[in-house]
Amino acid sequence: MIKQKKTGQLIVISAPSGAGKDTVVKELIKRNPDEFWVSVSATSRLPREGEQEGVDYYYLSKEEFEEKINEGFFIEYTNYAGNYYGTPKKYIKEKLNKGKDVILIIEIEGASNIKKLVPEALMIFIMPPSLKELVRRLKKRGTETDEKIIKRFHTAYKEINEVTKYNYVVVNDILEDAVEKVESIIKAEKCRVDRIEEVFLDTKEEEIHELLMQKDFINEPTQNKIKKINKNI
Repeated sequence: MIKQKKTGQLIVISAPSGAGKDTVVKELIKRNPDEFWVSVSATSRLPREGEQEGVDYYYLSKEEFEEKINEGFFIEYTNYAGNYYGTPKKYIKEKLNKGKDVILIIEIEGASNIKKLVPEALMIFIMPPSLKELVRRLKKRGTETDEKIIKRFHTAYKEINEVTKYNYVVVNDILEDAVEKVESIIKAEKCRVDRIEEVFLDTKEEEIHELLMQKDFINEPTQNKIKKINKNI
């Protein structure tokens, strides 16, 4: 039998702006409401239509954000497209120690910082199906000027080249397919050998198998082997 580590898994999900990482995670949580805890990032950008304080982000002014930086409030932070983004330290370690899987939805630079701090973090990159589709999604938001969209596009083009720093890449073309892939990746990672705390035997069959693998047992006469096996059954 296998006993897995009790600590939760730190899952980092990143993507270029417009690739749909937030949508993928929201759908993942809908399917698995009790499996994950999503760390809410802070940002100095203004909220978009439909976004909620404390749900999508904690919205701070630039001055407030910089004060929090000086206070050591963030485990990581970065400046992206002229706005600050950061991950608060609060609750992350506590949730992991309680066995809860923690999802961080963060920018590429922030993800790189997390990887240095937590090398065993699971890194997933959400890729848009094409750059043309990425521009279409950015325009569809209707929240930014053409100048800002162009700036985000150029940033996204650079970020896609960072995909090799991640463990997995998922193309978000059809949302349902993308969510299923992310879900499968997380499940598969839980089966990794390095997440095994110990292997223990709890059945007679497993005791016999262990016995058969012993070197001195292999060298014994057949009659003695039969006696040992019968004694274990």
